[in-house]
Amino acid sequence: TMTDRGHSALRQTASRLEVGPSCMRWENDQLVIDICEVSSHPMISKIEGQIRVTPSAITSVELPLTPDGAHIWRPFAPRARIEVDIDRPGWRWNGEGYFDSNFGTRALEEDFSYWTWGRYPTGNGATCFYDATRLDGSELAAAFSFDKDGTAHEIPLPPKVPLKRSLWAVKRETRGDAGTKARQMQNMLDAPFYSRSAVLTTLNGRETTGVHEALDLTRFRSPLLKPMLAVRVPRRRNWNFS
Repeated sequence: TMTDRGHSALRQTASRLEVGPSCMRWENDQLVIDICEVSSHPMISKIEGQIRVTPSAITSVELPLTPDGAHIWRPFAPRARIEVDIDRPGWRWNGEGYFDSNFGTRALEEDFSYWTWGRYPTGNGATCFYDATRLDGSELAAAFSFDKDGTAHEIPLPPKVPLKRSLWAVKRETRGDAGTKARQMQNMLDAPFYSRSAVLTTLNGRETTGVHEALDLTRFRSPLLKPMLAVRVPRRRNWNFS
């Protein structure tokens, strides 16, 4: 349901963000996300519903992804409960969740060629890994553990462990205990330059399944992909809240 919209479709306050017919808002300690969108090709249909995210804590952690701080990863709530109620059979459930975001002042493809990211639940918190290759050849490799109360700890990096390529043959890797392997448990999104999936890895001797993504920005820069993006992410230039 990704849609590009113009400035007229944006309204924002300290506790509410509206983009066209959908919005996010804070209600006490819950982030409430109201969805009213139209899915893309080939199955065009209206999708409506609500998602509620209840963080165990909000962190103040920010990780610069480039030396000049042009790109920032912000893990607002590394561990949360999530309630999903979408108007589709099987799209009503609750379970483990998280809330994070990336911010930047330049396009990702201007600074990166590839990255992977993973967030894995642990006994009383979560562990996150961020690995990226910048266009200048330098590398980013970071690992954090988060307690249930949101306290963050930078931790030693486990070794990279193999993970099969995606259906579009996007290279994938994550981190885990030495001598172990990771495997995909569920495909979430598969594109020529991007993969998001549920992945099982082993940390400190325990298997854990979390969300993993791999982004190939060398592929993304290809002019052959731009027409494909226009189909999958349509533009809606005009919007009137009244």
